[in-house]
Amino acid sequence: MTDDGWSGTVRKKSRGLLDGSNLYRRLELELDDGTSTTVRVGKELWRQVEVGDRLVKDADGDPRPA
Repeated sequence: MTDDGWSGTVRKKSRGLLDGSNLYRRLELELDDGTSTTVRVGKELWRQVEVGDRLVKDADGDPRPA
């Protein structure tokens, strides 16, 4: 994945204490080009989206619901 914009569908939500002290929230996405990627998101967005929701990210912005 590049720093360019992208759009895709949420396939999985997860969170975990990967370093033992910080809670990381991740979304696994299927991008419109058919590839998959995992992105780290903030608490608010993680709570807001569900599996099957669409997200978009502009080249100069943060991921947001479509």
